[in-house]
Amino acid sequence: MASSRNVVDMDPDVARRLFEEGAFLVLLGVPQGTELGIDCKSWQVGPRFKGVKMIPPGMHFLHYCSANPPSCGGEIGPKTGLFLTLKPREILLANWDPKTEDLDFSASQNEEEVSRIRASLRDLDPFLGPYPYEVMRKWVSLTDRLSQEVASSLQPLSGRVCAFSDVIPVVDFRHTKDREEQPRNDTACQSMKEGLDRLPRMKHREGTELRFSAIPEKNYPPGATPAEITQCSMDLSYALERVLEKNHRLQPLNVLGELQFAFVCFLIGNVYEGFEHWKRLLVLLCRAEEAMRERKELYLGLIAVLYHQLGEIPPDFFVDIVSQDNFLTSTLQDFFQFASGPGVDGTLRKRAEKFKAHLTKKFRWDFDADLDDCAPVVVELPEGVTVD
Repeated sequence: MASSRNVVDMDPDVARRLFEEGAFLVLLGVPQGTELGIDCKSWQVGPRFKGVKMIPPGMHFLHYCSANPPSCGGEIGPKTGLFLTLKPREILLANWDPKTEDLDFSASQNEEEVSRIRASLRDLDPFLGPYPYEVMRKWVSLTDRLSQEVASSLQPLSGRVCAFSDVIPVVDFRHTKDREEQPRNDTACQSMKEGLDRLPRMKHREGTELRFSAIPEKNYPPGATPAEITQCSMDLSYALERVLEKNHRLQPLNVLGELQFAFVCFLIGNVYEGFEHWKRLLVLLCRAEEAMRERKELYLGLIAVLYHQLGEIPPDFFVDIVSQDNFLTSTLQDFFQFASGPGVDGTLRKRAEKFKAHLTKKFRWDFDADLDDCAPVVVELPEGVTVD
């Protein structure tokens, strides 16, 4: 865990304010070797660890992975995380449950127990690592649009964001008769589809699924004409407005908080579903031409959010994931094209131009290339040669 050197290196005024106003996470019984972190930094828990002190008030993301003892291989388990909003001088108390390999925060509801911990903070102090203040600026830049209200509405009802989905069979198969009615698996599969059809249908265990906004399956209104369907497929403003109306009607800019929530779940929580939703939401925002003309503040905010998010992704990540199917460059190419179109606010147009220049310089992406250059090449076969 972090050493006292972090406090020594910290600006004295900042250190004093955090000592006076900072919150405490008292985490008792966490096994040695557990990987535990808060916001953008993590450590391996040592034998003396009992929590984190000097935490700036506000929203944070606590995350941890249980570990097998060295005698059992020392493997690290899947990551679990939860969003917390801490008040000045608040003490949040949790005990490690070895059965579930999770933190149990029920002790925080016991006022007498919390008072006892507060009275013994001086004795606990040597066992509490200071909040890694050097990551605070990064954390704020990644979550400045994310309120606790939005985070609470998106995270699972269980309160835990898990890297691996907790799934159970749709059909319980409690009785022999249930199993007899399922397709037999004693013959070889003739196709991938047949193999998949034989697998049990699964669903999220109730209360464990992330509650992202549903992206409409159809981008056009009911009864749309062929011309309207084509238009709504090119300009996703109709679908975007449906998402805003259904999920962020009172505060449309909260959709940026949802974009940040999905990104944090993926980048820090290792939840691939977070990346998939970030991707779908980004496509919706970047390809909504009419909305871009009408929602200046939303798109100024989007540029700021993306500036910080793309600055935190490792360069090799683009090669492995983001650049698949040219997703990010093609999506942003549409965004920059729409942002330079007629009717777009001048401030937004200039901000988009600067952002485009920044990405071009940093990642060497060419947003002016013709996407037709990526079309399949037609190969002429010699006369008499055919392909089955």
